[in-house]
Amino acid sequence: MKPNFGRDLTTGSIPRHMVAFSIPMLIGSFLQTAYSFINAIWVGKFLGHEALAAVTVSFPVIFVLFAIGMGLTLATNILVSRNYGARNMDELRKVVDSSTVLMYALGLALTVLGELFAPTILRAMDTPPQVFDESVSYLRIFLLSLPFSFGLFLLRSMLQGVGDSKTPLYFQFGSVLFTTALDPVLIFGWMGLPKLGLNGTAWATLISQAVALTALISFLRWKKVPIAPSWPRLSHLGPVTRQTLRIGLPSAVQQSLVSIGMVLVTGLVNGFGEVATASFGAASRIDQIAFMPAMTFGMAISTITAQNLGAGHHHRVREVFFWGCLFSGGITLVISALAVAFPETLLRIFVSDPAVIAPGVSYLHIVGSTYVLFALIFVSNGIINGAGHTLTTTVFTLISLWVVRVPVAWWLSRRMGSVTGVWYAISLSFVVSLIVSMAYYASGRWMRSLAKKPAGGPGAPNPAEIFGHETGEA
Repeated sequence: MKPNFGRDLTTGSIPRHMVAFSIPMLIGSFLQTAYSFINAIWVGKFLGHEALAAVTVSFPVIFVLFAIGMGLTLATNILVSRNYGARNMDELRKVVDSSTVLMYALGLALTVLGELFAPTILRAMDTPPQVFDESVSYLRIFLLSLPFSFGLFLLRSMLQGVGDSKTPLYFQFGSVLFTTALDPVLIFGWMGLPKLGLNGTAWATLISQAVALTALISFLRWKKVPIAPSWPRLSHLGPVTRQTLRIGLPSAVQQSLVSIGMVLVTGLVNGFGEVATASFGAASRIDQIAFMPAMTFGMAISTITAQNLGAGHHHRVREVFFWGCLFSGGITLVISALAVAFPETLLRIFVSDPAVIAPGVSYLHIVGSTYVLFALIFVSNGIINGAGHTLTTTVFTLISLWVVRVPVAWWLSRRMGSVTGVWYAISLSFVVSLIVSMAYYASGRWMRSLAKKPAGGPGAPNPAEIFGHETGEA
């Protein structure tokens, strides 16, 4: 029986599903990045490179906290997708209840901790003294939006789990428009409001996130959508919450490791002065564009994989892998070529100072040439995560980031006496991550738990069905 909401990804054309499901998410990512770019232009062009440096050093801290929330909502997405694919609506409701309690409690706790330790963290990152006070003030205001952001992450994850990537897009579009309009009003003190400078962008984010979350919850409850938040049934919170944590904690750790690695890498960049920090911040905006297709298709791949495994359609995973590589890799390859060919043109969108642009050009030549590797990593990791093996991809991240990127960045930047050493380390970490992820996918080890407990469908998968060839034990 097919539910009257969402999108069934267990039948029909895989490439058609992948495109139709991914396009709204990709548009949403572009919208968010467009706002981020507009914000960077306001800050970089009108408030100066010191303000841009303050945002740059604050962002990794924010992303660490966001990563914890997004990691746990990946577990929600997987569990919702599986139960939706298996047509088990009662279990799906249990996942909604437990995830709602978990995410809001976590958002409030992390907000309190962030407010208390913001100065300590920024000081440990070797934040340049001339931007330290501004960074602390900006970060503390921005952190107030954390519970609202976690709520939006959760609703988006659950809607995507049932195949609905359009509804989150509509509300995200409204939120981005509202924030974009509110930014200059609060930055420059238009319409009789106080001139808040850089802090105005943080207040704009807080207000828009609160409005967007309230509007989305109201809409889902009005439409009586089964994943709409409601007062949870406490009797089943324990078992389902443990299951959510079992899948979600490794993913949260994985994304947190990436984010903490960003903090440390940013700290290394900070050691070369505020010009290097501002340059890294501007080049990172280009990264956002390049990584969008990879992360969007990665989420689509996880959802499609989880729904099909829930329905017992294991043979369709091979198609998911093929089309994921073709779409994600192809789009990212074009972006990579543009970043390498026209780095200065792209960087001048955000900064004008030639001293800031020069290290950014070097970054895009080195890191930009490996963007496509990042896209392929998200394809294989997406399938592995969709099968519930989030701990495995966490180990991959540990190797790539903490065995390669951070130590090599520290060693090479000092040996070269230049921030360019950090750029080479980032590229090398992509190479290592791709090798270990693809090797694990090809080994078929991620299918072992499925062989023991096939989810709501036919019998255990045959590795040869999924890969199209015989796969031996590694």
